[in-house]
Amino acid sequence: MGGDHRSDKREISYKVVNIVATAITEIDGVIDLNEIIKKGSNVEYHPDRFPGLIMRIENPHATLLIFTSGKMVITGLKKSTDADLAAQQAVEKIQNIGFKIKNPKVTIQNIVATSSLNISVDLNMLTIVMDNIMYEPEVFPAAIYKMQDPKVVFLIFSSGKIVCLGSKVKETIDVALSLLIKQLSEFEVTDLF
Repeated sequence: MGGDHRSDKREISYKVVNIVATAITEIDGVIDLNEIIKKGSNVEYHPDRFPGLIMRIENPHATLLIFTSGKMVITGLKKSTDADLAAQQAVEKIQNIGFKIKNPKVTIQNIVATSSLNISVDLNMLTIVMDNIMYEPEVFPAAIYKMQDPKVVFLIFSSGKIVCLGSKVKETIDVALSLLIKQLSEFEVTDLF
């Protein structure tokens, strides 16, 4: 996105900063996470603090939480297409240690994107004129806007910085950002429109 900056048809670009995915694998039995710690590399396991093993891989850059059941949570990705690759690499590492695990089925759970409106926003006014928005500056410096359709959450800062959470595909972010810009324009809560 980006380009045309006319006030009636303003688009903004955004950057995907994190993608979270889950993977369910086929496994024979359970995975002994202590065994992976002994024989694996780039792994951490602190069962007294967290029940999952942390595995880091370099290409694609990702961090995986791996559980004895073979379930995985994958974080730190920048492209959705890398989720399958990250899961497959983790499966191969676990197979090389001697566990019978295969066929990771990956599902994107959340895409986190950031952007800037390049203007300031009156967050107090925003909470008055828009529905599904909460702003408690003593607790958190951004207004939390729960867009209903598409179903995403925006963190909107007075500086104009925004964070979009909850989308599973980039196209949803495109639609949601366009709608947000339209709503901010209609309510005149910024100094741009």
